[in-house]
Amino acid sequence: MNINTNSWNKIRYTFFTPVYDLMAGPFRKLRERSINLLFPHPTENLLILGAGTGLDLYYLRQCQFITAIDITPAMLSRLKSRARLLNLQVEAKVMDGQNLDFPDNTFDCIVLHLIIAVIPDPIRCIKEAERVLKPGGRIIMLDKFLPDSSSISLLRKIGNLFTNFMFTDITRKAGDIIGSTNLKKTEDVNAALGGLFRIIKLEKSY
Repeated sequence: MNINTNSWNKIRYTFFTPVYDLMAGPFRKLRERSINLLFPHPTENLLILGAGTGLDLYYLRQCQFITAIDITPAMLSRLKSRARLLNLQVEAKVMDGQNLDFPDNTFDCIVLHLIIAVIPDPIRCIKEAERVLKPGGRIIMLDKFLPDSSSISLLRKIGNLFTNFMFTDITRKAGDIIGSTNLKKTEDVNAALGGLFRIIKLEKSY
């Protein structure tokens, strides 16, 4: 039975909400580095998919048109409070990142931070991101990935039973996910822990 479902994610991340900022604190510099690589312009329409409590907002203060979605209402409540403190206008919506309620070609850039390894179906997620991205738009991903050429060891598969239940999938490969789209990879940065965490920039050239 697959425990990684939207229903379970709502439960576990509602539980994690009070301590999420502390848990995600070590990734602040990586978030900043990733958004600097994305380089969003102030007037671009930007989507944060899997926005959590809004920790990315600190690095998006110049942006005027931000939409943030998450599956967990408690997370978005924290995000809205953070947006008010930062004096940012953010349209926050409870939404499934695998089924985006936006028209095609809506956003100029999309932020996918620590969501691709968590969401139940990362391929559906990236395809939805591709669909709502405008031609010429950019996506930035920050997440943990196995090297595309590596095999998944038995020990890692066993460990993933626990990590996937509690936090995140540790067996996903960026190449498999990106390869399901027509997006072009323009940057691939080994960001931390010997390349376990990578920052990947994608562009929609059509």
